[in-house]
Amino acid sequence: MEHNSTFPIKQNELDMLRDEASGYLKSVQWEQGQRAKNKDKDAKDDSILLFLSRAKGGAGAASEITSVSKTILALKKRLLPDSIAIPVYLNQTLFAVQEGITLGIWIKDSYTDASGLSSLAERKSALDASGKREFESKMQTATAFQLFATAYKILNDLKESASDDLSVMKQKFAGIPEVSFFSPLKGISCCLFYYEKYLSHPEIIQSDKDVIDFTVVYFEALIDEIQLRKGSLEYTETITDRTYKLENSDFAVSGWENTFSGTAKSVEFNKIKFEQIVGNKDAKHFSRRLTERMLSYDFEAQKNPFQELGGFMPVFMGYGIPGTGKSMLIAAIATRLKEYCDNLEIPFLFHPMPDTLISTFQGGSAEKMVEWMKPMQDPTKLIFAPIDDAENNLQERTAQGVSAGVKEVIGVFLRYTEGAYAVNYGNSSIGLFTNLPEMLDKAVISRVQGRFKIDGARTEHDFLDQDYIWWRKLQETMPDFINMADPSGYTYLQGQGLAKNMGDILESIEKPSEERVLDVYDRVEKSHKTNDHLFFASLYKEIQQIFPFFSSRDVRNIQSAISLRLTDFDLEEDWFGNPEIYFKKDYDTKLNMLQELMKANMKGLDFSEIRRQEVVRYLDNVATIADTDFKRKVDARINQMNIELEAREKFDKR
Repeated sequence: MEHNSTFPIKQNELDMLRDEASGYLKSVQWEQGQRAKNKDKDAKDDSILLFLSRAKGGAGAASEITSVSKTILALKKRLLPDSIAIPVYLNQTLFAVQEGITLGIWIKDSYTDASGLSSLAERKSALDASGKREFESKMQTATAFQLFATAYKILNDLKESASDDLSVMKQKFAGIPEVSFFSPLKGISCCLFYYEKYLSHPEIIQSDKDVIDFTVVYFEALIDEIQLRKGSLEYTETITDRTYKLENSDFAVSGWENTFSGTAKSVEFNKIKFEQIVGNKDAKHFSRRLTERMLSYDFEAQKNPFQELGGFMPVFMGYGIPGTGKSMLIAAIATRLKEYCDNLEIPFLFHPMPDTLISTFQGGSAEKMVEWMKPMQDPTKLIFAPIDDAENNLQERTAQGVSAGVKEVIGVFLRYTEGAYAVNYGNSSIGLFTNLPEMLDKAVISRVQGRFKIDGARTEHDFLDQDYIWWRKLQETMPDFINMADPSGYTYLQGQGLAKNMGDILESIEKPSEERVLDVYDRVEKSHKTNDHLFFASLYKEIQQIFPFFSSRDVRNIQSAISLRLTDFDLEEDWFGNPEIYFKKDYDTKLNMLQELMKANMKGLDFSEIRRQEVVRYLDNVATIADTDFKRKVDARINQMNIELEAREKFDKR
């Protein structure tokens, strides 16, 4: 599935094919197959299927001629009789279908040359049996690929304008009675024949917007049909090994991949400010840094200066007990990014993992996961992709009863976050949010480059503020109703602001808190000082004896954590007010400005001390996650035994 090379689709080459495409829209000829004609036998009423199966050509006509462009004009008369110009949606649809067909023809021609089909066609009369078989087989593949590219381009162009909820249209739609791969001409004729049949059915189209909605539903169904049948096609190597990119646009055809990199739509979310979240100092600080770093991405250079400085996290994790504000935090990060992006005129995509990812079909989960991961490779927007309750879709693969779907999802996640497929421009970040980090797959956890605790209210002031957020609504409507005294010397919510830097949040860590890590730490400290490089090398070696899964990747993650601390500085306030100063500068200027800030910030820091603290924090974390699963099972067992004991005692007393 890896695409080695990219080929441009040139606009001037498409211009030469546009007449052929509009010819198909003016008229195609198609004779329905027996199966499609007989569909009405199953139809219980005078339904759409029956309508589709009735050819208008009369008894003598073997095949029927239909015209999509005539039907669109007829629709215009029916829907908007007083309008002189073609209404905008009808016009847009007709243009998108023409462009789709044009692109499909180009793709088919390209496949014909690359696969050797054109030279077979030239020698067609002289081919032996196996040559004929190869010719027919390649014709079918060319047809399928042409239809796929056509449908994909139409969806790309119309998806943005279609209604968000297409369920009503999908209920009216009765499927495509037949799809022909016999030859490119037959394929496109069959496809447009049924498309026109639906458009001319009085119940399907009630308004001009319905034309766009129906077109999206129809061509989505065509892609599904092709996906179902692509397994039986041969000679597909020259499809799957390359990407065709349309000149001056984001649109690309990569094999059979049906992912709207260009059109993944931002999901709606509740607007929440960080100040409305109580406690969670660490999490709020981390989230603020994440948003500032993402906003530094340079669209021209397609890279982020923070990547060069070592302060960018393509994958991070927030973990904590239930009810501490994970969902609120996701919304707050999205809110902050959206506000800044709107202000700086940057496209933003909020792209949470859907709940319905795990499929019962073999291979289905992997396909859905690829579809979800693919937009993260789009360098033209900032992308925040949270995975809430990450333990559901990314749980430890070796655990008992883990479904094949989960394993597929993890396989895709690992491939796209590191390896041949992993492209990170520094414009997208995946956030894992979980109550149960110990249940996450070890390989997934090792991809995490930044982690923070989501621990909710922790201090007296936090609990005061949490209550205040609740009762102030009552006070606004009934001022005298809250007859209670306010605390002296504390203004509500003053403790919920953002920290200046990590040093404000972290208590100074002296030694590891986890016993086994502490033993090793003390032992190594006897041989080396903590400001010797060798201290850390020996510590890692010893840790590996206790936790065999500790690897070079963990060391890289520790290095990222230290880089994060070194880049833990505020961007200047006036940069946000006036984007020209920093955000709108070119990449090199931005990098130089950040390096200056970083140097100024480092003056108060002690490298060996930060390194020691981050190593201790990471190793404690590794040990806790490794142990928690075991401890939880033990606690559950103890709890069960206590319940049984109590029940037995009560039973004996009866």
